Amino acid sequence: MPAPRFLSDKICTVRAKRERRKEARPGELLEAALDLFVEKGFAATRSEEVAARAGVSKGTLFLYFPSKEELFKAVVVENLAGRFTEWNREFDEFEGSTIDMLRYCLRIWWERVGSTKASGLTKLMLSEGRNFPELAEFYRREVVKPGHTLLRRIIRRGVDSGEFAPVDVDNAIYAVISPMVFLMLWKHSAPICVDGESNFDPEKYLAIQTDIVLNGLCKPKAAE
Repeated sequence: MPAPRFLSDKICTVRAKRERRKEARPGELLEAALDLFVEKGFAATRSEEVAARAGVSKGTLFLYFPSKEELFKAVVVENLAGRFTEWNREFDEFEGSTIDMLRYCLRIWWERVGSTKASGLTKLMLSEGRNFPELAEFYRREVVKPGHTLLRRIIRRGVDSGEFAPVDVDNAIYAVISPMVFLMLWKHSAPICVDGESNFDPEKYLAIQTDIVLNGLCKPKAAE
């Protein structure tokens, strides 16, 4: 005997909600993992805590991510490594000067990563990477190397166009990276590097640092 129409509709609604819930689980797990990794660090975060914060069982967590290491890698890809395709495309399509490009690069990095929880992953790797060499190598391969490659492309563009003086590009990229690392440490650590009386503004800081870098990179104008 077929189920009454109202009961059939109710069953379909419940099934649809379960399917949507199932599809949402990986994203919810990654979000919960990001929160906990940034709050507690990798070593101190337990898989069952991630599952509990996401509202699922530990068994469900391991259906999607077979280990805490794999979960961490997925968090890194979701929040950092996966962005480089988008950023390289923006580089390829950028029509302004390299000076404008470098300013844009730092401003967009702060908006999309630096000011978010995801920047805490870098602080985590700086503090714990030595204890987890496999994760450190993964982070270098998926985040550090692509980031350095993109910055090299920007600086080489400026050198090739005559906007920047010839420089050692491999070392010049660290002049750009250093203020970014400082901001990530400032955001996710006790702000001991900034006195309590200063009204520290990360965006103004980045603008000033960009000016300092550019004044060192820009090709000096010929004396009249």
